[in-house]
Amino acid sequence: MTAPRLYVDSADVDRVGRLLAAGVVHGVTTNPTILERGGRTADEIPALYERWVGEGAREVFFQTWGGDRDAFLRNASGLIELGERVAVKVPATAEGFAAASALVRDGVSVLVTAVYSVAQALACASIGVRYIAPYLGRMRDAGMDGDDLIARMQQVCEGSDTNVLAASLRSPKDIVDLRLAGVPCFTAAPDVLDALLFDGVSDSSAAEFDAAMVRLGA
Repeated sequence: MTAPRLYVDSADVDRVGRLLAAGVVHGVTTNPTILERGGRTADEIPALYERWVGEGAREVFFQTWGGDRDAFLRNASGLIELGERVAVKVPATAEGFAAASALVRDGVSVLVTAVYSVAQALACASIGVRYIAPYLGRMRDAGMDGDDLIARMQQVCEGSDTNVLAASLRSPKDIVDLRLAGVPCFTAAPDVLDALLFDGVSDSSAAEFDAAMVRLGA
């Protein structure tokens, strides 16, 4: 089993910057909804890429758009030009699969996003995309057994170059449970990642250590 990898799913530059500076995330994932929620515009994408790479991101994900294969590829070309650390997200639609396949053949790092079925995951692995992003929380909201579905996606991707990058994770437990099912990569909002790093007993123990050092004359 490969080492787990965490990403921050946000366009809040201050909170993203703090997590990157702490060295606890590998990179940043975004999509058009996240950018809009963060008050960003399409024109700001190059500046966001430069900022996050400068702060230590080893991968930055932006989503192409347009609805059909040619539009996806045309808009992806501008994202690819941002730099070698960019990864292009493509939606799991028929036209998206066609675009993803073309991008993979050109050596682009591709994530197929909004993957909701094991069959789609298998198709992604056959194409050779680097990542797939199933949305755990949204699966549950739709009445699906997201944990089981994502575990099965991981199974069909085993032995391929495709990694499951689980998204829509709403608690540290979501991350831990999927990791126990073999999932290697996770992206979550800053609040979830902050909660992943926190335990009240750890904080109280650290305070006791500091108090003891003061008593020791440090």
